[in-house]
Amino acid sequence: MGARLRAAREAQGMSMADLAQRTRVTQRFLEAIEADRLDLLPSSTYASGFARAHARAVGLDQAEIGHDIRAMVAAGSGPVRQHRIEEIADPARAPSRGMVIVALGVALAVLVLGGLYFATGVFRGTGMGAPETTQAVAAATPAAAPAAVPSPAAATNQVVLTATDEVWMRIYDGADQTLYLGTMKPGERFAIPAGAQSPQINVGRPDKLTITVGGQAVAALGDGRRAIKDVSLTPDALRARGPARAEPLVAPGATPGASPSAAASPAR
Repeated sequence: MGARLRAAREAQGMSMADLAQRTRVTQRFLEAIEADRLDLLPSSTYASGFARAHARAVGLDQAEIGHDIRAMVAAGSGPVRQHRIEEIADPARAPSRGMVIVALGVALAVLVLGGLYFATGVFRGTGMGAPETTQAVAAATPAAAPAAVPSPAAATNQVVLTATDEVWMRIYDGADQTLYLGTMKPGERFAIPAGAQSPQINVGRPDKLTITVGGQAVAALGDGRRAIKDVSLTPDALRARGPARAEPLVAPGATPGASPSAAASPAR
């Protein structure tokens, strides 16, 4: 039987690899059939199926080949091995090389994107969280008690800002390090740290701040018509602005600008 199958295959110019691809049967099993070595096949059932597939591919009578297989099994030439059945699986059902490459590419892309996501998450945490922390620390600064009693020289140049209404401001030093950032409530105070170098201020309503240097009130930073930015808060710069202007006293019921004698004289 094996010689007939081999002669029919060679007559068609078909190699064993071509036959294995056409029948979807493992090549070494087809070689065992052509060599009449049915003992190398998993079982008699598989031997019959493989032989019939071989005959169908080379143009022989499947029924005749099946009869020869049964005769060989009856004569004691049947398969004796009953293991490694998984080797006869249909090669078409295995994933192709292209699919394997695509799957590996997708897995690699997922790993890279996951790494980038976590990496950028860490960067966002360090890059965006810092200002919030600074604001929280700065907002708590006005309520903090002084750590030590200032020296007489420091007390003479101590700059204190007091809010007369709600006012937003940012105070920073010459290195652009924030000393205060937030909104002060009426009555709240903030003292410039004694060691601050070249402190400056950005404030939206400068007329809502009173400033003292060494306990002496100085002129306001602005009239409140517009916000100010990068204004120096050093003691010398503030003293150069002059003392705070006293509010004019107006008698009750008097019109501003009217003379006292006119306000006191009876109507004629």
